Amino acid sequence: MSHLNAASVISVKPVILPVPGRGDDLQVRVSAPVTGSNLPVIVFSHGFGWSMNGYAPLADFWSAHGFVVVQPTHLDSRTLGLPADDPRTPRIWRLRIEDLTRVLDGLDALEASVPGLAGRLDRGRVAVAGHSWGAQTASALLGARVLDADGVPGEDMSDPRVKAGILLALTGLGDDLTPFAAEHFPFMRPSFDDMKAPALIVAGDNDQSHLSTRGPDWFTDPYTYSPGGKSLLTLFGAEHSLGGVSGYEVAETTDENPARVALIQQLTSAFLRSALYPEDTGWKAAATALEEDPNPLGKLQSK
Repeated sequence: MSHLNAASVISVKPVILPVPGRGDDLQVRVSAPVTGSNLPVIVFSHGFGWSMNGYAPLADFWSAHGFVVVQPTHLDSRTLGLPADDPRTPRIWRLRIEDLTRVLDGLDALEASVPGLAGRLDRGRVAVAGHSWGAQTASALLGARVLDADGVPGEDMSDPRVKAGILLALTGLGDDLTPFAAEHFPFMRPSFDDMKAPALIVAGDNDQSHLSTRGPDWFTDPYTYSPGGKSLLTLFGAEHSLGGVSGYEVAETTDENPARVALIQQLTSAFLRSALYPEDTGWKAAATALEEDPNPLGKLQSK
């Protein structure tokens, strides 16, 4: 598999993108392989409280395998310390989506900020990825919408520049929110009807959310209720951290499992490569390998 020939990586942070009206300029980390040209791009949205410094197991692997990985720091990051009563707080879900769009608008500046990266990006092969709240953020660029109190879909914030996605531990439909979640997170009422872009959805079958009255199958809704071109990787025994994607030896990882993280690294890379390069057979091979594994760490479905 491709992980046999991992490349050296260069990573630069913070790269600052000015954003008038946001209150804080957007801080971004850019990681890229030292060599190679026509590099595809992954824009990654972190989970609640994280930052551009998180998710090294994913960012390191993807960039070592030929992707340019761009990680913005959203306003909910603990590194920014916004007080809970900050007037932007109710809008952060939306500002997060705008952060990703702003990164796509700012690819010229981001490319210029990394020594030796200029001219090596393939602007026609861009994917988004995210974990937890970040997966919800990323899903908006793939066509997911937020329903209002009457069940009417809100604004379409999809982006035609985005060709594929990786959605890790993405929350499901809003019909089964706990009273706390319904009150505090009114934006957690997704519609996946228009999430048309190809995506790999990764769910843990032991991910019991305190935001929903349903069980771990809540996290399979984005697969069930979106149009075709989707795959679902259900990881056996995995909780919300999916084995530890947010970092190496991170305290909030409740189900530390390096083998599980390695599987996510390999399958997400293979999925994106095949989604962005239709002639690539890596995804088919990776799916077959999982199917034939006598002790598989999860199961794949596709539609």
